[in-house]
Amino acid sequence: MVSKKKKKYSTGEGAQFMTRKAALKKLQLTLKDFRRICILKGIYPREPRNRKRAQKGAGGIKTLYHTKDIKFLLHEPIIWKLRDLKVYQQKIRRARASKEYGQMKKYFRDYPSINIDHIVKERYPTFVDALRDLDDCLTLCFLFSTFPSLKRVPRTQSLLCRRLTVEFMHAVIAAKALRKVFISVKGYYYQAELDGQTITWIVPHHFSFQPQSKDEVDFKIMSTFVEFYTMMLGFVNFKLFHSLNLVYPPQLTAGFSPDTEKDLVDERAYVSERIAALNISVAKVAGANDVEELPEIDLFQSEDGDPQKLEEAKQEAEKIKKLKTMFKGLKFFINREVPREPLVFIIRCFGGEVSWDKDHFVGATFDESDESIAYQIVDRPSMEKQYLSRYYVQPQWVFDSVNARTLLPINKYLMGAVLPPHLSPFVDKIKDQVYMPPEERALKDPDFKPLGDEDPSGSDIEEASDEDAEEKSEDEKSEEDGETALTRQYQQEVAEQSSSEDDDEEDNQDADKKKLAKEKKKAMGVSKGVPHKEHPYQKEIEDKQAFRLREKLVRKKHRNLYKSMKAGQEKRKKEIWLLRKKRRLHDEKVKEEKKAEKRKQKMQALETAA
Repeated sequence: MVSKKKKKYSTGEGAQFMTRKAALKKLQLTLKDFRRICILKGIYPREPRNRKRAQKGAGGIKTLYHTKDIKFLLHEPIIWKLRDLKVYQQKIRRARASKEYGQMKKYFRDYPSINIDHIVKERYPTFVDALRDLDDCLTLCFLFSTFPSLKRVPRTQSLLCRRLTVEFMHAVIAAKALRKVFISVKGYYYQAELDGQTITWIVPHHFSFQPQSKDEVDFKIMSTFVEFYTMMLGFVNFKLFHSLNLVYPPQLTAGFSPDTEKDLVDERAYVSERIAALNISVAKVAGANDVEELPEIDLFQSEDGDPQKLEEAKQEAEKIKKLKTMFKGLKFFINREVPREPLVFIIRCFGGEVSWDKDHFVGATFDESDESIAYQIVDRPSMEKQYLSRYYVQPQWVFDSVNARTLLPINKYLMGAVLPPHLSPFVDKIKDQVYMPPEERALKDPDFKPLGDEDPSGSDIEEASDEDAEEKSEDEKSEEDGETALTRQYQQEVAEQSSSEDDDEEDNQDADKKKLAKEKKKAMGVSKGVPHKEHPYQKEIEDKQAFRLREKLVRKKHRNLYKSMKAGQEKRKKEIWLLRKKRRLHDEKVKEEKKAEKRKQKMQALETAA
């Protein structure tokens, strides 16, 4: 009996992948609805190992999906909702065309809404899973919270993003979970630690929104992502508030209720309402106690017998405990030229109180004339009226103090001072090859001095070191002369003694015995040692040869992984070299500018003297 011939591409990669066109045909959806359902369900295009087989022999490059993912979408109830929406849209179009406006209003009233609660629960079965995937969610929600009403972005969606982001920031403030902050061109980077999970997100700067002349960004797709992320963030906020014994939803300012949406037309009004909402403490559940602090870490013998890791973990826990109450009992006043939202969020996260000028913005808690204010944050060269009971610092002091986990000295951050470089705390400590700028090295090692620093006492130190070197060389020479004189004197005495012994010996002594005695006496003399010179690069050459031999012992199945590791190391080396070169060129440029400025001042002084 002849076996049945297998059809081509019925197994392997040909059966595992499906083109987008075939998926649309199978699901009977339009491209717009297919994109929406894929975003909501978390299904993305895949890259096959062999594209020709996956495309069943077809040429070109096509968008491919896993066949099992498309089959999984067949059972999704939202697809039926999308079909109902399509039917209602056709009915509304028909009623508008026939001018049946009463019927059209009825269709709008009964328009079906899509509920995606079950998708959030399906994609994130546990709360920790949702926290792990919260980075992109927060970044996009904070971005949409800054948008005005656009063609593709409804105002209700941006308002919902504003409310949810403020709720999340309140949860971080209540949990005192903020760990790192950084200012960049993109915006403000924040890193918080919730339930053992590290969450990093970006909040953009508040600039006036410029509409696009061309459709460079597809806001419709981004809006679909936000539709899912708002639902997910709502669940996360609910869980966080209940774990912290806080009332949810919190009673925020009037600017976050949909009734007052039409009243707040100005964008500045929205921003002031949001900052005012951040400065209000959230109500707690009645009869609930404060959240218990984590107990101290006990030191036990670890499995690998290394207690150093546990000791480091204990020290880290102590640092974080101090960090949580770093601004406790301190009052801050923010001037009107300083961006308030990041500073209010950071200061409140670490137990501080903050206020601003009540004549310019709403939500101020105390006036500028309050004598209990410890720090006033300003961003101007000077002020006419100053109080002696407080320090006037620039905003960077707050950010650098948080990253240093202690209140830094304010002498470098005073009003009008040239600020030190703002270093990023987001450095991967696991990597062995990391570029460290000189300022960061100086912070970690107080004895470190950059090579380019001009020290006025440097020449004196060099001269003193030269004199010390000369004295040492003279001492060494005198010691050597004394040693050589002693050796010569000893050899002369040995020679005289040997001659006197030779005279006293009997004449009938054998010649062999005399020869042996002379050799023994010669061996007793002290001779100058010859230094053994090693090749300077010999050890390095031998190490390289041994390393190449070890590389040959790598197994074949691990060889590609080893090559990729080495390529990554070389890439990081090149990046570090480029950064160092950039820094060297920058330092040289600054040095030349300083020299030119000094020459200019000298010339002006000579001209005035003449």
